[in-house]
Amino acid sequence: MNIFRRLFRIGKAEANSAIDKMEDPIKMTEQGIRDMKEDLDKSLEALAQVKAMAIRANNEKEEYASKAEDYQNKAMLILKKAQAGDLDIAEGDRLAKEALIKKEEASTHVERAKGEAEKFNKSVAQLEKNVSDIKSSISKWENELRTLKARVKVADATKNVNKQMAEIDSSSTVSMLERMKEKVTQSEALAEAYGDIANESKSIDEELDAVVDTTEANALSDLEKLKEQLGMTDKGDSKES
Repeated sequence: MNIFRRLFRIGKAEANSAIDKMEDPIKMTEQGIRDMKEDLDKSLEALAQVKAMAIRANNEKEEYASKAEDYQNKAMLILKKAQAGDLDIAEGDRLAKEALIKKEEASTHVERAKGEAEKFNKSVAQLEKNVSDIKSSISKWENELRTLKARVKVADATKNVNKQMAEIDSSSTVSMLERMKEKVTQSEALAEAYGDIANESKSIDEELDAVVDTTEANALSDLEKLKEQLGMTDKGDSKES
């Protein structure tokens, strides 16, 4: 029983997946356009065939009309020859009658071909309308498909942005910022503590040197010694006395 349940769930999942694919608006529109193009090809083929039959019927009508007129003229010429004595009257009547029979047969074919031509011409007009409608529908749905693809892109982009925004946890973001602030404060305090330690580790000489600059005093002492060596101090003292 468990196996059957699992198979049923798998079949159901595949069926749902197939339905989802079938409901893809872009794929459905593309398939619809392909179907319409196939219908267009069939309609164009049928149109060409019916046009050919219409042309043939029109040609037959003209051909039989010409034959009917020819038989009519032959009957008239035969009767004139018989009247003129160039042909036996009985023979003339027989031949003229045969010509008129052929004329009637040709006239019958003219009416038949005329009816067929009218029927085919109506079919041509209907097929041309169908072809025009299919072409218009294809053009319309191709434009709709371009618009639909653009709308899908915008919808997907909007969906992704909204999904990302929805997944942002404002409370966790604030908590993270508070932790970062605490770390910065701790770093600043630690830097200040290291500064205090550095100041406390200075020797007394460093503190004295920081207060009194002995460089100038040493320079004056060296100057006096140099003057003594040069005997400049004694001269100065004797002059003052």
